[in-house]
Amino acid sequence: MERPLVYFICTGNSCRSQMAEGFGRVALGDRAEVMSGGIEPSRVHPMAIRVMAEVGVDISSHQSRPIDPARLQSAAIAVTLCGDAEERCPLTPPHVRRLHWPLTDPAAAKGTEQEILSTFRSVRDEIRRRVAMLAQEL
Repeated sequence: MERPLVYFICTGNSCRSQMAEGFGRVALGDRAEVMSGGIEPSRVHPMAIRVMAEVGVDISSHQSRPIDPARLQSAAIAVTLCGDAEERCPLTPPHVRRLHWPLTDPAAAKGTEQEILSTFRSVRDEIRRRVAMLAQEL
């Protein structure tokens, strides 16, 4: 039987969707395929890599990728993690369950390194909580 696809989408595929993909792979294991993509992919943010490593999830080999329209059409669940992605995400067929998690963009955080890291950690922890709840549903 084919595993359901859970697709995490954000504008840049650099922070939130990358963290969600990392937690999704851990939480869902072999029960689902997990991907992430962006509307305007850029790079995986170094602070996202850093805060994920703090909780034992290695996303250092992840690449920022564009949304794969064919894979999105075959997804079981598509999760947008920012308002821009929710508005600009390609249309999906009715069988794709759409979720929207409007989370702060940690890459836009201002302040000292510690203040910025605090924002990344807060967003990371919220993503971990939401992915764990999603994993219980699958």
